Amino acid sequence: MKMTISLPAGGSRLSELIIGPGTLDELPREILTRLGRRRAFWVWDANVRELWGERLPALQLGGAEHSEPILFAASETNKRLSSVEELARRLVEAGADRNSVLVAVGGGVTGDVVGFLASVYMRGIPCHQVPTTLLAQVDSSVGGKTGVDLPEGKNLLGSFHQPEAVWMDPRFLETLPAVELRQGMAEVVKTAMIGDARLWDYLEGHHEAIRRRDPEAVSRIVTACCAFKASVVEADEKEGGYRRILNFGHTIGHALERLSGYRVRHGDAVAVGMAVSAELSRRLGRLPDEAAARLIKLCEAWDLPTRVPSGYDPAAIVAALRSDKKRMGDVLHFILPVRIGEAIDYENLDETLLRRTLTDLSA
Repeated sequence: MKMTISLPAGGSRLSELIIGPGTLDELPREILTRLGRRRAFWVWDANVRELWGERLPALQLGGAEHSEPILFAASETNKRLSSVEELARRLVEAGADRNSVLVAVGGGVTGDVVGFLASVYMRGIPCHQVPTTLLAQVDSSVGGKTGVDLPEGKNLLGSFHQPEAVWMDPRFLETLPAVELRQGMAEVVKTAMIGDARLWDYLEGHHEAIRRRDPEAVSRIVTACCAFKASVVEADEKEGGYRRILNFGHTIGHALERLSGYRVRHGDAVAVGMAVSAELSRRLGRLPDEAAARLIKLCEAWDLPTRVPSGYDPAAIVAALRSDKKRMGDVLHFILPVRIGEAIDYENLDETLLRRTLTDLSA
């Protein structure tokens, strides 16, 4: 199964999402066709290049044919403005101009950094994304959000810059460590909980096929997640309202990541955030007990944490929320699920209830 989703990306432009086995076989030829006379600069996650450079000679040729591949040591600690400057200077040295195109090959950090670089280099040049992790395929590569972190919080510097195309092939997941597959599944569970009850049923019934990285099963969940996110982004590209629904689990999750110095991984943090939000919704009488229990069960089936890690004071978590970019003035938006496949944007959550819930869910 291969599928192409076209996402309106401002004006008359389209951002295409090409999903399915064999996608990478077509990538060099397709990029050559799309580039025309433009020059491509390939920025690789160094680990991905080591794993896949020789296994995918077509991609290797595609990179060498246009420019020497640029290697990036992708990690949350390198998701900084200094990395953007370093990569930009390498582009200048290599002769990249306003007609050049960036191609990001790697996970979410690589996509975020290279996407941000593309949005500001010479006031903006096009980019293509080749996400190589499940998390990047189902979430971060779709929708045009780019960004880097500050010590005060995640993604506080960023832009909206839609890629020309996103190329997703489940073969990349063959070498993905189990812990990274788990991180991506947190975003898949998130998508199903807030907007796709059919995907939720599929997740509950096809756990083993997904765990063994069956290409059809993986393509199905990636396609479902991308289709849902594309519909949300089409309705609200710049996150003026409806797009905030995609932040389910991320309000608490981002606070945990920052407080831990990013030792708590993104997917694990989001899973805890989802559990907290579900419990808040249950206590507010918005989410049925049965739906809350199903969320916890599905997270635990993927070994995702559902309790606040020990050592994190609820007061510190609440304080960290005040620097969250999703805060609007003094109003912090919480996305609360109300049933499997539906969530709401809840404003002015009672801080006492939040502290009590965080305390009750602490490990």
